[in-house]
Amino acid sequence: MSFDTTIHAPNRLRICALLDTAGEAEFGRVQRQLDVSASVLSKHVTVLMDAGYVEQRKAVRDTRQRVWLCLTRQGREAYRGHLAALRAIVGPSDPAL
Repeated sequence: MSFDTTIHAPNRLRICALLDTAGEAEFGRVQRQLDVSASVLSKHVTVLMDAGYVEQRKAVRDTRQRVWLCLTRQGREAYRGHLAALRAIVGPSDPAL
């Protein structure tokens, strides 16, 4: 469990959350889900790829090249560790809230 400054940036955290749930997602789907431009998403994905957290797969679909994103095992562990660190910072939840 450790706070991860690479993942903590809001868009990167959202990318990791989406990929952790989906397993794999097409670049355009992630872009629509986050409501960001392709260039903004590309910059965040590059940071995550450089850290070894995300990998991409290119494939042709409907005669167009598509890019699919997924968390690596290291990325999934880092993301889940980051969530645990955030929960530790916030403390136990109060059911009365």
